[in-house]
Amino acid sequence: MNVVSLATATLVLASALSAFGQQAAGTATPLSQLLAEAETNNPQISAADHGARAARQMTPQVTTLPDPKFTYQQFSVGSPKPFAGYTNSDFAYIGVGASQELPYPGKLRLRGEVANRDADTKQAEVGVTKIGIADAIKADYLQLAYLQQTLGILQQNESVLDQLIQDATAHYQVGQGMQQDVLQAQVNRTKIVKEITMHHQQMGQVQAHLKGLLSRDQGTSDIVTEDLIETPLKRTSDELLAMVRQNNPQIQVDASSIRKQDAQVASAKREGKPDFEVGYMYQNTDRKYRDYYVFTFDVRLPRRARVNAEVAEAAEKRAESQQTLDAHLQQEFAQVKEEYVKATSDEELLKEYQDGLIPQSDAAYRATLSAYASNREQFIHLLSYFTDVLNLKLEYAETLVDHETALAHLESLTGVTLR
Repeated sequence: MNVVSLATATLVLASALSAFGQQAAGTATPLSQLLAEAETNNPQISAADHGARAARQMTPQVTTLPDPKFTYQQFSVGSPKPFAGYTNSDFAYIGVGASQELPYPGKLRLRGEVANRDADTKQAEVGVTKIGIADAIKADYLQLAYLQQTLGILQQNESVLDQLIQDATAHYQVGQGMQQDVLQAQVNRTKIVKEITMHHQQMGQVQAHLKGLLSRDQGTSDIVTEDLIETPLKRTSDELLAMVRQNNPQIQVDASSIRKQDAQVASAKREGKPDFEVGYMYQNTDRKYRDYYVFTFDVRLPRRARVNAEVAEAAEKRAESQQTLDAHLQQEFAQVKEEYVKATSDEELLKEYQDGLIPQSDAAYRATLSAYASNREQFIHLLSYFTDVLNLKLEYAETLVDHETALAHLESLTGVTLR
């Protein structure tokens, strides 16, 4: 065989140089659908929701007056026996009464404020849990999209390389090629087969992790992603940084914690005020004696040393919460900046692949293919250009998934939809 057949050339140009991004078989599931499913079914989110609702039940507990006390007394005279002296002594009696503790005005309200702020913090923590799960789902989804699409590229190029091996073998058989060309092509095919096997393994691992996040049975059908396409980043760095303070879930938790500690400081100071208790008792003697009516009023005076320590503790925790907020702000700012730089750099690199590297490599491959078909070029050069095109497409896919993953992380950090 002196030339590569027309059928082979057509297969090479239609498959190896086809547009990037072949969709895997099956119906694609949008990412938004998986995020909604996780919010409904993920047990971590459900547990956090229950915790937040439980925290809301603390407010009525701490703002309600202490339980009232009801008292029954039986006072004996002359003997420990019940009712001894009841008919012959005006000291013996049967008494019933009630008492109620009355905290200093404002104490219950401030305790309720602390409980409310604690419940707000628990609710904000639900947001942290949700955004963490969503971020993990986005990462898995994007990685799965990358693997499914690059698997298609590898399988296409495996088919193309099989045909090229047949053509190289035919050249060798008629004395127009070398055996080393065939062997080298077979080595390259083995590398592609290895990559395909690794892709299947990685896809299985990602599928298992993603189904776990969705609380799906592992035996359910595998998830098929939508095509991975580039999403331009339209927000500036300053805009994204400004949104961290407003929307970042961890910052919201820290801010809520500060509000809780402010309420705790005010409550601790109010705890230094005295509490009261009022009581009333009716004491009945034998009918020939007069009854007794007893009113009591008690005052509990908190010890100053304990109160001062509680106020100091609350103040220190407030300062701790403020420092934690400042530290987290700096960390989130740094992460936003890092992801922004990565996303913008990847956009430039993707443009270079689209406008320069891949078209130029395609053109060189086509020219070499045409020359090889006319016996004007060596097979080893054709194989080299074929490998270059494959590697560039895989590199483009890797850069694309890195870019989209950076945007997904920016969404988690800023609370803004970017994709």
